[in-house]
Amino acid sequence: MTTLIAVPVKDLVNAKQRLIPLLAPAERAELARAMLEDVLHALGRACVGDVLVVTRDPAVEVLARRHGAATLGEESNRGHTEAVAHAQRAALVRGARRFVTIPGDVPCTTPDELTALAAALPSGPGAAFVPSLSGFGTNAVLLEPPDGLPLKFGEPSFENHLGAARAAGLQPVVLHLPGIGLDIDGPDDLALLLERGPDTRSAGLLRSLGVAARLAAHRGGA
Repeated sequence: MTTLIAVPVKDLVNAKQRLIPLLAPAERAELARAMLEDVLHALGRACVGDVLVVTRDPAVEVLARRHGAATLGEESNRGHTEAVAHAQRAALVRGARRFVTIPGDVPCTTPDELTALAAALPSGPGAAFVPSLSGFGTNAVLLEPPDGLPLKFGEPSFENHLGAARAAGLQPVVLHLPGIGLDIDGPDDLALLLERGPDTRSAGLLRSLGVAARLAAHRGGA
């Protein structure tokens, strides 16, 4: 195995709490499912490594296997940072030379972006990062070796990761990839998803739910 790609996913039933003003619980779960399918579809087309979905949700495990991905179980939802660390350890056990992590809520991710990320490092130790659109968060990481850096997510993780890489003697590579950069958390992100990823499963779901009209009403009442 050369590259292991970890995709941490929380329980679908608890997904996307910041979208509560716009979406019912079942709708938020369906959106989380659609976004994960978009990400796994892009990973499957890119063929840049073995995909490992980190989750404790049986429904997510079924979906992952349907897309040809393996799964790594968790005993509890300990958070994104802990799930990634769990996957880094698994990558070492499985003999991976490189480690990539990408979240399951970046539905506009494209195979070309994933290929660019995989090619971002020359041979040998290194670290590459894709920032969120805000520039504060870290939406994807490539490490060689898999334990080359401890990773800690949550804003301002991007600058923190750059500093950690430099402190470890690595010159970090930064890639601004708009699809990977768009993680869907709040209502404004839904508008960007409809605009920038109209052909994704996720945008199709939002259109079927009439989310554009809900967004307009939500903004009008703000």
